[in-house]
Amino acid sequence: MRMPAAHRDRSSNMNGPMTPMIDVVFLLLVFFVWTASFQIIEQVLPSSLTVRRGGDPTNVDEPPPPEEDFDDVVVRIRREGNRTVWQINDAPVDSLQSVRDRLQLIAEINSAAPVILHPDGATPLGDVIDVYDLARLAGFEKVRFAASQKI
Repeated sequence: MRMPAAHRDRSSNMNGPMTPMIDVVFLLLVFFVWTASFQIIEQVLPSSLTVRRGGDPTNVDEPPPPEEDFDDVVVRIRREGNRTVWQINDAPVDSLQSVRDRLQLIAEINSAAPVILHPDGATPLGDVIDVYDLARLAGFEKVRFAASQKI
């Protein structure tokens, strides 16, 4: 049995063409660059935490600003008998004038908070529009309606 020529002549030049090897390395490099760009870097995720260094003093006694105390202002509008009943963030309000006063007070603190109007099915449209107008007059920029069904 005969040995292949590459094994018989040990002094022969073992350098083959390098072009296929360079092509493979280039394709692997392109593959890894593309897949690495789609990964989410954990340190860049949004959070409300502040970065403190080891020697920085912390001030625990300072309360958060009042605009961070609430996210949404939910106004529920219901019909009970022949009269309309309002609730702002689950606190009952007795009149439309009280709704206006409460919305103005909240708008002075944070007018960028979204107001969500949540009427029930029996509430007349005019009562809902009255509360919408009061929210816009108070200075709220985002007045939305709650959806009762998934779309």
